[in-house]
Amino acid sequence: MKRTALYDQHILSGARMVEFAGYDMPVQYPLGVMKEHLWTRDNVGLFDVSHMGQVIIRGKEVKAALETILPVDVQGLNEGMQRYGMFTTQTAGITDDLMFANWGDDVFMVVNAGCKDQDFAYLKASLTDCKVDVIDDRALLAIQGPKAREVFARMVPDVATMTFMQSVKFDWQGVDIWVSCSGYTGEDGYEVSVPNAQAEVFANTLLAFSEVEWIGLGARDSLRLEAGLCLYGHDIDTTTTPVEASLNWAIQKERRAEGERAGGFPGANIILPQFTHKPSRKRVGFLVDGRAPVREGADIVDTNGEVKGKVTSGGFSPTLGQPIVMAYVSTDSLNLEELLFANVRGKSIPLTLTAMPFVPSRYYRG
Repeated sequence: MKRTALYDQHILSGARMVEFAGYDMPVQYPLGVMKEHLWTRDNVGLFDVSHMGQVIIRGKEVKAALETILPVDVQGLNEGMQRYGMFTTQTAGITDDLMFANWGDDVFMVVNAGCKDQDFAYLKASLTDCKVDVIDDRALLAIQGPKAREVFARMVPDVATMTFMQSVKFDWQGVDIWVSCSGYTGEDGYEVSVPNAQAEVFANTLLAFSEVEWIGLGARDSLRLEAGLCLYGHDIDTTTTPVEASLNWAIQKERRAEGERAGGFPGANIILPQFTHKPSRKRVGFLVDGRAPVREGADIVDTNGEVKGKVTSGGFSPTLGQPIVMAYVSTDSLNLEELLFANVRGKSIPLTLTAMPFVPSRYYRG
């Protein structure tokens, strides 16, 4: 298995390591998943996400070129800002979701660990007039939580004024760090790309603050579920369209039908009509009655036991103190406001449809 530049630090910190996307990654630390989750909601969680793919795309017409493979507004993104996007197929499925930043003549992109090799190959094959530079000598750290801004500003004062989705380069003790004001927890915070050679020093400087603790993949997953965010390969994949996945907001009006740069991306002929002719299913969130978690793969049924959908992510919410799930459910059932249940080992557990995120986001917008 591959290891990140911070592997030794995880071992020294008592992490339990597991295989994830071909990497030996920390799933939890001695604090435990529940306490790590709550620590991040109250203080600052530090996550090693160096397994994710980092790439810089360069070219005179790089933004226009990217719009041929991304269904989002790339050309209209202001310099120094970041945006969520996805790669779509000709049949309107999603091959990965990602973040990209406008760095002027360059676009910086971060993709999922399990998809990065195929993503890099796709970028190189699709953007033949652009230079695609894969970054393999930098670690990626997420600094998340309500005290993240105060703590990180002790190291880099200028991050205190960054707003949600900004992407800026800073100098930290002579080290070039790339900072975005974003994250996967619903909390205020940052993701920081730092050279591998300085990753340990950077992480240890943060961990020296009493507000900061290492957080593993276990709590990362429960935090993102509370934030109502998709996990690729579970909540979105090549069988789901962006509109089915309730990611309508990610396709800006410029790329929609009647927009100034409508369509022109893979699957547009299927995706764009779904904005007006609703698809047969939709990703939604439910609160689960009782304390027993409902896991991925459980059927969603009506009062007659007829299957109306399927759970794609589920677990216990430490913040809410009850189980929550995300699921794809028949649009007809949602329109009729039918009573729905999770079928768990033959038992029907009542569900309550609820808006997402399950826990209000605390992104800093200035």
